[in-house]
Amino acid sequence: MPDTHRLIKLTTTPEDHRIAQLAAAAIGLSLIDAAIPLPLPGVKPGLANIVTLIVLARYGWVAAAWVSGLRVFAGSLLLGYFLSPGFFMSLTGALFSLLALALARRLPGRWFGPVSWSILAAFAHIGGQLLLARLWLIPHDGLFFLVPFFAVAALVFGIINGLLAARLLAELPATATETENAEVENA
Repeated sequence: MPDTHRLIKLTTTPEDHRIAQLAAAAIGLSLIDAAIPLPLPGVKPGLANIVTLIVLARYGWVAAAWVSGLRVFAGSLLLGYFLSPGFFMSLTGALFSLLALALARRLPGRWFGPVSWSILAAFAHIGGQLLLARLWLIPHDGLFFLVPFFAVAALVFGIINGLLAARLLAELPATATETENAEVENA
């Protein structure tokens, strides 16, 4: 029996490389996030969301969704909780925040930007996680007593991450490709 090996050649685009680099940055920040001890389980700064906000502003929602999705999957593999309840909590939070960002991106840019996007995404993230926890993990209404604590954390970290993203967006010059991508996304 002849031993024939077929080579599969994948062609990548510069956009694929950019998304991979940005996803790697987001994964690194989510690993840092996991190492930060906080008093309430489930409360994290969400540093990787800074990358998502920058990608949303520069490259559009589709690229932000790719970066966020890759971060959730790769981060869960690296941290050892893939397909565990923590993975599904993270995935649900990411999906809800991406849906909120899709809607927020359509709001007038004059009044809405990275800080407001970050706050809306943080509230959507925690809302999605609480909904999943209530439906699946903790089927008791007592869970909702934690809402004020999570809401305060979402507001504080949403503001901080949004301010950091806005600052980085202001300091990092936009390339011609980024400007074209943003114009196509806004059309």
